[in-house]
Amino acid sequence: MPRVKGGYVSRRRRKKVLKLAKGYFGSKHKLFKVAQQQVFKSLMYAYRDRRQKKRDFRKLWITRINAAARTNGLSYSRLMHGLKVAGIDINRKMLAEIAVSDEKAFAELASKAKDSLKA
Repeated sequence: MPRVKGGYVSRRRRKKVLKLAKGYFGSKHKLFKVAQQQVFKSLMYAYRDRRQKKRDFRKLWITRINAAARTNGLSYSRLMHGLKVAGIDINRKMLAEIAVSDEKAFAELASKAKDSLKA
């Protein structure tokens, strides 16, 4: 049986991995075996963190809304319940943006939530 060398296919595969590993520290961007392991791990992190980013942003929005709600004499959960009862349908992203950028508008929303809780 003839001897089979890797040829251009193996070289292309290795170059592709080393290109993905560009910028990594130490031997992780020079040696193929180490680079391959790190690229695999990095792709796993990227996949995981694309999902985790959504959780992190939701956590941030809730924290901002809670801080603004407490300045208006409400807790986060009471504010959200009051808005739901009042029929104000606004998502957390926009509510957090209003809380940061426009305090008067947020205070108005908080007062509507308070009124709907009393009724």
